Amino acid sequence: MDFTALWLTFKLASVVTFILLVLCIPFVYFLHFKAGKLKKLIETCVNMPLVLPPTVLGFYLLLAFGNQSMFGKWFAFLFNTSFVFSFEGIVLASLIYSLPFMINPVYNALQSLPKEYTEASYTMGKTSWHTFLHVLLPNIYSALWVGTIMTFAHTVGEFGVVLMIGGSIPGVTQVASIAIYNEVEQLNYSSAHTLSFILFSFSFLVLLLAHLIKRPRLL
Repeated sequence: MDFTALWLTFKLASVVTFILLVLCIPFVYFLHFKAGKLKKLIETCVNMPLVLPPTVLGFYLLLAFGNQSMFGKWFAFLFNTSFVFSFEGIVLASLIYSLPFMINPVYNALQSLPKEYTEASYTMGKTSWHTFLHVLLPNIYSALWVGTIMTFAHTVGEFGVVLMIGGSIPGVTQVASIAIYNEVEQLNYSSAHTLSFILFSFSFLVLLLAHLIKRPRLL
């Protein structure tokens, strides 16, 4: 049994989760304090991956970053490799596809906090950034953990968008979900069962952990 696909899956999920975790805090701050009239538009864009078929997102990513696009040519010139059908390509696709799973839990928790927290901080002369970091964020750490866990789990389970932008190159873009599909096509049910059971068990434990962390918040 070759577990390369599993290793690549968890590598991809780790990279994507780390990047989104780093981007999440300033993004949520901007959305909560600075977005203004653009807030609804930004929220819609963030949540588009939840309703878009993965193949649609993958298709437009192929158009935007393919070898004939401006970005694709620029990337190939700098790194002497193609952006599509590469690990970098599936990282970008996964960042977009998993974005709402990181942003939504944190942003929704932030929105649910009493306005008195912010108002009290302002009366003490604190800036919005200071208020966010030192007053609001400490009260939504559990949401940040939930977002991190769900982002990691969602990236582990991706199939369509990764297949569209990365193909099925062993050791490069063939993640576990694609490997399972290939094994079933070849009637290798034993290998497919092993990979499927590992992902099934992982998903169950992740959801259980998320529910345990998402306990009632004491204000």
